[in-house]
Amino acid sequence: MAPIDRLASIDEFRAPAPVVSGVPLMGRTEWLMLLGLALVWGSAFMFIKVAVAHFEPLTYVWLRVVMAAAALVVILRVSGKRLSLPLALWGSVAVLALLNNIIPFILFGWGQRHIASGLAAILQATTPIWGVLAAHLLTRDERLTPARLIGVLVGFAGVAVMIGPQLAADDGDHLLAQIACLFASFLYALAGIHARRFKAQGVGPMELATAQFVAGAVMLAPIALWVDQPWNGLTTSLYAWGSVAILALVCSAIAYIVFFRLIERAGATNSLLVTLLVPPVAIIVGGLAFGEQLGINQLGGLLLIFAGLAVIDGRLANRLARLGQ
Repeated sequence: MAPIDRLASIDEFRAPAPVVSGVPLMGRTEWLMLLGLALVWGSAFMFIKVAVAHFEPLTYVWLRVVMAAAALVVILRVSGKRLSLPLALWGSVAVLALLNNIIPFILFGWGQRHIASGLAAILQATTPIWGVLAAHLLTRDERLTPARLIGVLVGFAGVAVMIGPQLAADDGDHLLAQIACLFASFLYALAGIHARRFKAQGVGPMELATAQFVAGAVMLAPIALWVDQPWNGLTTSLYAWGSVAILALVCSAIAYIVFFRLIERAGATNSLLVTLLVPPVAIIVGGLAFGEQLGINQLGGLLLIFAGLAVIDGRLANRLARLGQ
């Protein structure tokens, strides 16, 4: 899944839709695209859980990245473009692949061996919160405002509500899995900051997405093959292979294209709404597929994270202010 902050920093996409108070209006097509992405990325956590039940996390991630890279290369060629980045940029692309694909995919894969898929989705929803902090510390033009600071604090209060009971009980792998997912979300935020440099180099979003998957596939291949040695017990489960294929082709390659198009039509601010829609979908799908049930503290944490994201987004506060005038 693509981190929202990284995509929002790409100003190549300008919304042609009518604009009200600085935010483009969303029509039926844009809402359908947004809901479609929420369904795809929310369901991705179910497919991850199936994949890591049959593959070792390194092998699963490598297969997913290889398939996504191949699909994006084909799509790029069909669209009449070529992946021809300057050699000097590939080092930065490799860093982006580590922050945006390889390490987070591995951490979420391992984490979902121990926690519910819906909980993993909630933890990933903290990416924009981490992004606000990372942007304040690492950039000069995206500073913390009082409202954003309040949103960050409310969001982290939600994390504390979710993880607090496990932290107090020293709940072994369950706690470590949640921390792993949180750290992966933090890396997504760092990837958003790192990716800003490619804009000045004239690298388009499709070329950048393709390049990072290609770099990830090349870097991870020797590690996955050496550590896991998958040829000794590669699964024949059609469910496992199908899950990896869906994650690579639908949840990565195709979803990137749809999301880029949504940013172009509706703007980056409206596209942030997908962050709020993914966790409920993942919770519902996890409950139907695996009978997963989240605790009161986890649902309460979800509400606090949503509240924090709403404060950071600012639109709800602006509308309430206008109603009070």
